[in-house]
Amino acid sequence: MSPFRAFRLAVRFALREMRGGLSGFFVFLACIALGVAAIGGVNSVARSIAAGVADQGQVLLGGDMRFELNQREATPQERAFLSGLGQVSESAGMRSMARLPDGSDQALVELKAVDRAYPLFGALETEPALPSEALFAERDGVFGAAAQDLLLERLGLKLGDRLKLGDAEYELRARIVSEPDSLSDGFGFAPRLMVSLDGLKASSLVQPGSLVEHVYKLRLPAATSDAGIEATKQSAAEQFPEAGWSVRTRAAAAPALSANIERFSQFLTLVGLTALVVGGVGVANAVRAYLDGKRAVIATFKSLGASGGFVFAVYLTQILLIAGMAIVAGLALGALMPFAADWALRSLVPLPAEGGVYPGALALAALFGLLVTLAFAILPLGRARDVAAAALFREAGFESRGLPGFRYLAAAAAIALALAALAVLTADDRRLATIFVAAAFSSFVVLRVVAFVVQWLARRAPRIRSTVLRLAVGNIHRPGALTASVVLSLGLGLTLLVTLAQIDGNLRREISGSLSERAPNFFFVDIQGAEVDAFSALIAREAPQGVLAKVPMLRGRIMALNGVPAEKAKVAADGAWVLRGDRGLTYDAQKPANATLTQGTWWPTDYAGEPLVSFSAEEGEALGLKLGDTVTVNVLGRNVTARVANFRQVQWETMGINFVMVFSPNTFAGAPHAWLATLADKASTTADDARLLNAVTRAFPTVTAVRVKDALDVVNRLIGQLGTAIRVAAGVALVSSVLVLAGALAAGNRARIRDAVVLKTLGATRRTLMAAFALEYALLGLATAVFALAAGSAAAWFVTARIMKLPAHVQPEVALATVAAALLVTVGVGLAGTWRVLGHKAAPVLREL
Repeated sequence: MSPFRAFRLAVRFALREMRGGLSGFFVFLACIALGVAAIGGVNSVARSIAAGVADQGQVLLGGDMRFELNQREATPQERAFLSGLGQVSESAGMRSMARLPDGSDQALVELKAVDRAYPLFGALETEPALPSEALFAERDGVFGAAAQDLLLERLGLKLGDRLKLGDAEYELRARIVSEPDSLSDGFGFAPRLMVSLDGLKASSLVQPGSLVEHVYKLRLPAATSDAGIEATKQSAAEQFPEAGWSVRTRAAAAPALSANIERFSQFLTLVGLTALVVGGVGVANAVRAYLDGKRAVIATFKSLGASGGFVFAVYLTQILLIAGMAIVAGLALGALMPFAADWALRSLVPLPAEGGVYPGALALAALFGLLVTLAFAILPLGRARDVAAAALFREAGFESRGLPGFRYLAAAAAIALALAALAVLTADDRRLATIFVAAAFSSFVVLRVVAFVVQWLARRAPRIRSTVLRLAVGNIHRPGALTASVVLSLGLGLTLLVTLAQIDGNLRREISGSLSERAPNFFFVDIQGAEVDAFSALIAREAPQGVLAKVPMLRGRIMALNGVPAEKAKVAADGAWVLRGDRGLTYDAQKPANATLTQGTWWPTDYAGEPLVSFSAEEGEALGLKLGDTVTVNVLGRNVTARVANFRQVQWETMGINFVMVFSPNTFAGAPHAWLATLADKASTTADDARLLNAVTRAFPTVTAVRVKDALDVVNRLIGQLGTAIRVAAGVALVSSVLVLAGALAAGNRARIRDAVVLKTLGATRRTLMAAFALEYALLGLATAVFALAAGSAAAWFVTARIMKLPAHVQPEVALATVAAALLVTVGVGLAGTWRVLGHKAAPVLREL
């Protein structure tokens, strides 16, 4: 028979056998569908957001191009250059303190001042809807303002009320419903307050050295292409090499958002792949149980002359058809996720998601599903192919036949390698994906070892007088025991859940406990040089027990390292953040008290030579810097090159005054700047903080005060939201584990039925057997929980201590929850299946023995 005819015949037999339905394949279908849906859905959501960012780039950016300058406005020459390109809209952004007219209360705000051309794209939605002139114009000496609901709630204001900002008073004329370019402005810790540029000038908030961002957005001619925009960007750099401006285009309207979405989607994809791989164990169990039930059919095939290859083709076709159904179901769920995510997140986060079907993301999920199916199904199929017909008629199943032939082992290994390669090659962070693949493989090996050790200990256990306990221990190590299946299926899901729970717990503990205890009470920004002494005196009166630290502060951007432009410098991934955007800079004649030098020496107090810089050791190493190297920074539109004099250890986790770069005092001689201060007072109460904040705001209306606890609360809420999403994703893996566990128990039911019937015939009661099975499942669940706790805690420690550089602690509540979950799942699922096993009549089973 030709191979083609043999294949057609195999397909015909496969389809005929499937007429009996899909009994026994529920776990198979659910595991593959769940994993495919998770991978396809996460990637579809990520691509929908990416498509939304690309399609709405002009609206999100607020223009075709965005030029940002820190602490200075554009010069007449720079402004003329920008105006020659197209329509320009100018805005300014800074943090400040808004207060009630009577000074009784105040709140931190993200202040944004706009001109009449704002917005160039999109629309500023307010309630009530007002044109820019009516919204911000001056009336009877009072400028208008629009604010988010949160600010109104914090200060107890309503529309028509007034508030003060710096030296000026404003009338609240509308609520901000939607701000078109908010995502391009970055993450804010406070509610938005919007005024006009003229209104900002009236407040006197902008002083020399104030931390203010001046933004110029351009609307270019409609025919301008992306290539033309890049050429304009290059021209701006060439004509104004010392401008120091940050330039973004509509093609990268929200780079931080896009990068974070990519990272988060990659992480969730790997979690989804974990669920799919865990489901692969269920596939193997389902295929093995299905083939075991087809022993007579397979033996008949072979007795009638069918080759092993033909049998293999028949059942491989069935498995692939069933997998195809599961993949289609998973793809359908995954395709709906962008629409569901858009609906669910619309009221929480203004993500520019575009609903739609994304074939690339779904195809990737389908390929993952197919490879997992083949990787886990091929071994039981190969074992069935190689077993002789006579052996099938004699034996109870395939378990005693050992490993399949080398060709099937090689094929399974090749498919597993292809699966690993696909996971790595399709990832943005291939290092992370490689670690995941290695960890997944190691987990399988370690879990098999754990199962072996549990069986070895059970086998070596001393003789036990209790019949129930003796039966339970015997079931753990007997031939065909469920130990390996239970430990492997439940162990992976529980380990992942423990890891994520421990990381989340440590982060929350650090932010709400340790970090808040070490961090100062307040940060004070934009203290003018002429006000430093008066400000210090006020703090001394209001917080006599507090410790005030203050330093001069400027903002600057690294332009070059050793003469190599920053955008062309090759640096480690963990140091790239230093080159993105502006950094806080300071100078000091003496080594800061909280600094520890790791290399080099500090400059003399009366140093007057070439500019020198002290660099953070960790960041300097990531940038590849050495003593004597040069760093060029742009400050206030002027490039300054300084030589690295020393490296120092910086403890960022203290949240005190720390800088990546500290310069010698002569570097910025004569440059206008403000001061930054922190206040630490561990004895102060919330009422003391409120009183101090009010006193500072009354006396120094242009100083911005940030209460650290409030900022940490915002971060804690954000981590909580991310943690919820991650736990839901990890829950998918745990659900897969439970499904696989149920499938493994179902696959062993036939052997359990025989054991139960024989024991009942010998006098065992249903109660005795039930207790023995429950104890067996409890012991297996406990062993799995102990492993999950150990492995998950080790992984969490590595991430927390080595990657995040934070203190790592074991969370007792996580340990107790893990043990409880393992016992509940194993005993509950096990007894649910065992109850049906114990109900079988003895006679039919005894006749088959």
